[in-house]
Amino acid sequence: MTKKKKIEVKTVEDIKKLEKEEQAKWEIAAELGLFDKVTSSGWKSLTSRESGRIGGILAARNKKENKKT
Repeated sequence: MTKKKKIEVKTVEDIKKLEKEEQAKWEIAAELGLFDKVTSSGWKSLTSRESGRIGGILAARNKKENKKT
């Protein structure tokens, strides 16, 4: 099993270095205005409502993308 190198995201440009799934999560956080909160305090600092919102949008996008193929 290979260990993945953890990429630290500090700017919006750093998102492009991540895997596709992680990119989507960070992009949604940025769209919702939560990017600064996550970069400064981590994902655990989000409320359950904020996390759920990100997860819901991510699921909807995945569903939409899967319908296309």
